[in-house]
Amino acid sequence: MNRYLDWYEQGKLDLEKAKKDLESGYYEWSCFTAQQSVEKVVKALILKLGFTPWGHSITNLLKLIKKEIKISDELINKAQVLDSYYIPTRYPNSFSEGKPSDYYNRKMAEEAIDAASEIIRFCENYILKQE
Repeated sequence: MNRYLDWYEQGKLDLEKAKKDLESGYYEWSCFTAQQSVEKVVKALILKLGFTPWGHSITNLLKLIKKEIKISDELINKAQVLDSYYIPTRYPNSFSEGKPSDYYNRKMAEEAIDAASEIIRFCENYILKQE
């Protein structure tokens, strides 16, 4: 059984959570959750294409898809930004001092959500397409 829709739907919920974190001022969590939302939706697309996704790098996951679907460099660039939020948004030892919330701001969270939304829209063109 291919569970790509489960991955897709959870990714969409994660994007909504990222927006709530933004509005609550949890910018580091908004950035991380935006990354997670895209990771799940990209994995949904990979599953729909019949492949097995592995890893957490959106950039690498998109490169796997690039063998089947044309993906712009701009989309890859947005994935790279989101990948940079995977670890340091959560762990204090990612920085020489301070906690993650000291290093993230509203603008960064908004950009993460915008990047996530764009990549998700791209994936939806293929995930929701009826065969």
